[in-house]
Amino acid sequence: MKKFINYLLLHLNIMLFSFTGVFSKLASNTYKEHGIFHPSFLLFLFLMLLNCGIYALAWQRVIKHFSLSVAYANRSVYLIWSQLWAVLLFHETLSLNNIIGMIILFFGVLTVQKYAQQ
Repeated sequence: MKKFINYLLLHLNIMLFSFTGVFSKLASNTYKEHGIFHPSFLLFLFLMLLNCGIYALAWQRVIKHFSLSVAYANRSVYLIWSQLWAVLLFHETLSLNNIIGMIILFFGVLTVQKYAQQ
């Protein structure tokens, strides 16, 4: 059960980090429409930096429970979260190459975990 909780915390932290890209894109869109001193731009910029800070602190606590190869292999799941947010929040479309890449990434993470535990 403890192993499950550690992996859950690891992946929640990775999901948290993926929101940095969301805030970055929102800041970029706001900048493009309203300029640099618009309150929304400053809010999204602040949220992006705050999110990075919280992620950095949480990451240091979470990786203590894993070998670095496993932790960093799992961190690549960030790309899957980013694609999910792109589709759900920004109504972007996934190409076949995106889907194939995410499948390869997922199996790569599983492979690293399988051989790291032996």
